[in-house]
Amino acid sequence: MNKNINIPNGLSVLRLLLIIPFIWFFLNARVEWAIGMLVLSGLSDMFDGIIARKFNQITDLGKMLDPLADKLTQGSVALCLTIVHPILWPILIIFICKEISMIIGGAILLKQGKRPCSARWYGKVATVLFYITFVTLVALAGIWHYEDPTLTVTLLSVTAVAMIYAWIRYFLVFLHILRSNETQDSLPLSKK
Repeated sequence: MNKNINIPNGLSVLRLLLIIPFIWFFLNARVEWAIGMLVLSGLSDMFDGIIARKFNQITDLGKMLDPLADKLTQGSVALCLTIVHPILWPILIIFICKEISMIIGGAILLKQGKRPCSARWYGKVATVLFYITFVTLVALAGIWHYEDPTLTVTLLSVTAVAMIYAWIRYFLVFLHILRSNETQDSLPLSKK
């Protein structure tokens, strides 16, 4: 059996598929359903890593699918929210800059025959904070029609700091892998 066909990779694919109904529900003012899609996405993100580690189902495909699902989900949420709440532009700009630089870094590593790094704890913390912040802001504004500028700025600031911290840490890992001669940092097909 193909080792890539497993529950953790299936959960990552589920997260990719949940993006479409999230966008549809959100843009059609069905906030409760949009939040449901985000909660389901967040839970599947949490459990795919736990299951992969516990049952030794970590695959190279999973290492690519998991962050791809994270980034596309986060980007969709950030874009939808920014359309409705322009105060969120700074988070969207940080997110876009971070993700573009990480894609470029990954491409550079692949071109050099190096293995891009998998998700790290600080990336996961930034993702969890992202979900908490955006679900909270959407729920407060969309369901209870409550907006508190202090709470909004606080949540956005904490999320921005976590994202910038993760960005810096991933950049340091990128530099380490780029300079490394260790076999675990090289792709199996590398000519080196």
